[in-house]
Amino acid sequence: MRVVAKFGGTSLGSGDRINRAADSIAGAVEQGHEIAVVASAMGSTTDDLLDEIKFDADDRDKAEIVSMGERTSVRMLKAALSSRGVKAKFLEPGSDDWPVVTDEYGEVDVEETTKRAGKLAAELDDVVPVITGFLAQTLDGTVTTLGRGGSDTTAVMMGKYMDADEVVIVTDVEGVMTGDPHVVEGARNVGRITVDELRNLSFRGAEVVAPSALSYKDAGLNVRVVHYQHGDLLTGGTLIEGEFQNLIDMEDGPLACITIAGRAIRNRPGILAELAQALREAEVNIDSVASGMDSITFYVREDDAELAETVLHERVVSDETLSSVTVDDDIAVIRVTGGELPNRPGIILDIVQPISDGGINIHDLITSATSVAIFVAWGDREDTLRIIQEEFQG
Repeated sequence: MRVVAKFGGTSLGSGDRINRAADSIAGAVEQGHEIAVVASAMGSTTDDLLDEIKFDADDRDKAEIVSMGERTSVRMLKAALSSRGVKAKFLEPGSDDWPVVTDEYGEVDVEETTKRAGKLAAELDDVVPVITGFLAQTLDGTVTTLGRGGSDTTAVMMGKYMDADEVVIVTDVEGVMTGDPHVVEGARNVGRITVDELRNLSFRGAEVVAPSALSYKDAGLNVRVVHYQHGDLLTGGTLIEGEFQNLIDMEDGPLACITIAGRAIRNRPGILAELAQALREAEVNIDSVASGMDSITFYVREDDAELAETVLHERVVSDETLSSVTVDDDIAVIRVTGGELPNRPGIILDIVQPISDGGINIHDLITSATSVAIFVAWGDREDTLRIIQEEFQG
């Protein structure tokens, strides 16, 4: 099996942990597996270096300075592997075999990186490459970086372009947990999770795998997250399944927009749960929810609109903080979903501007980490769908 193993800063935070990492790599090599390694800076080295830049340094100088953390890690890990009889070499920007190439702005040169990664993969029978994570270089040799979480990005990118079977992210958590174990009791490891689920969690605070890395995962590439204390690269942890699907989808039937207004709704704990529970008890499915300072809007199937209005009106009448409920029918929703959306600056403008230019009024816009839902009048749905498809599918 061909594996790319990424060791985070915590898993390389001391000499003992570097030894543990080297033991796990050597064990996998001894079992006959092809291993490539991506290493982060030891501990908090990168942050420490950034904190010490007390002068006006340009991006090129900053990249060179912060690269010292990763450059140290790969040397330490290569030496630890050599001491165990494992033939290894470290790779950093400037090395003859360096694989990750970007333009001056840090955008990956896919063609050149794929070619170089393939050449590196062909040598895995003979040597374990230990690659600096986070760093890249331009064709003329200028050091660049892959941004926050760049070591994860390096690992999954290399897994894809080296045609690996699996990428193992070795970190200081047991994998994906059901909740933050520092906050909730009884948190346990999630054995499997989809890439879409994890990316939504990642963009909402879960520090497991950098969201930018997951865009390189395809269906044929396994990604697992394991704790550095586990000691085995090939088992355990959380398996991340699937790949991002870029979809443009239009709801088949019309929706109704039901809005409840009330004084200081935003300061009323539990009000959203109470209203949603009332709809649930009436067996009304909620398609989407939007909230304002003094209002909450539910989107439901138009066939359910009359029942939903009746149920919510009963709440308005019985609750003095709620003022009124109103209904707007014949609403269409078109959703744009894709793993690249969070990495695309100006994505909302790219959606809104051409729709506006087409003379279409947007009724509402609801976003999540990896999707955008556009609500328009039912009669505008086909034109809206066509405009969005032209923008995102060419």
